[in-house]
Amino acid sequence: MIGYEVLPWLTTALAVCYGVYLTYKTSSCCGGNKQKMNRKIDLDNVKVVHSFDIEDLDQKAVFCRCWKSEKFPYCDGTHNKHNELTGDNVGPLIIQKK
Repeated sequence: MIGYEVLPWLTTALAVCYGVYLTYKTSSCCGGNKQKMNRKIDLDNVKVVHSFDIEDLDQKAVFCRCWKSEKFPYCDGTHNKHNELTGDNVGPLIIQKK
């Protein structure tokens, strides 16, 4: 049987453990948001990776970073509507040859 003098320590330890549990349960790389960023592109793959040879690109290439482009991996400007709706500030990756 646990003495009454141990009860405050036990309660504190349980509260700390529960707080740590909640922190790890709800945390992620994106501020606690557990929703997937990619909801439509190559969902059957473990990881979506695209590789381009810089010599094969035109003078300028614009790549999507919001995962919402219908032309993915190229940007089609869909991020503009996303930014208006969410207040986000995501934009494309632009690569230019000099």
